[in-house]
Amino acid sequence: MQQRKSKANVTHRLPANRLTTSGLPASGIRIGGLPTSGLPTSEIPFRILSSAHLAAGAVPELSELEFGLIVANNSFSRWVVRCMSAAGAPDLTHIDIMLLHHAHHRDRKKKLADLSFTLNYEDTHVVSYSLKKMLTQGLLASEKIGKEVYYSTTADGAHLVERYRKVRDQCLLPAVQSEIADTQQLAQVAQVLRMLSGLYDQAARGAASL
Repeated sequence: MQQRKSKANVTHRLPANRLTTSGLPASGIRIGGLPTSGLPTSEIPFRILSSAHLAAGAVPELSELEFGLIVANNSFSRWVVRCMSAAGAPDLTHIDIMLLHHAHHRDRKKKLADLSFTLNYEDTHVVSYSLKKMLTQGLLASEKIGKEVYYSTTADGAHLVERYRKVRDQCLLPAVQSEIADTQQLAQVAQVLRMLSGLYDQAARGAASL
């Protein structure tokens, strides 16, 4: 018996002779600023999406990128937790791990506002809870200078970060080097992602003012 296709399937093909979820013909989707109406079905790009209705307007490529961001973010979060678990700290969340790495960054003490701003965490309460958790575990130390509290890694925290680096070198880097021959692409992707973060921040402020 043929298995029924799941409605949650994230792969969508939008043929020209069907309607999208917005009620507009898929042949009217704009690609690269140009309408696709009149294009043969075979020339309409195949896109892997999680929200086909968002690709029915201008710049459908952005919807494809957003799906890539979603799955990449989830995969990255899962990876850092598993890597840190292998390094000896299975109870740290991905936010804990990112804060620990940045607290150790360049061996400089950092205040809560610095950590939140650099990593673009809006909820300082979550950051504060994470820092207190790692203080209790002996991975971070705090020092009050004037009115501000500064955080840095302890010897145990520094050793944990080093063990994480070794697991990362062993498990991740060989796979990256075999799949991405031109590592300059990584720098270019990173630049685009930083630019996109600014665009999404600006759009969020616009949405908040509506």
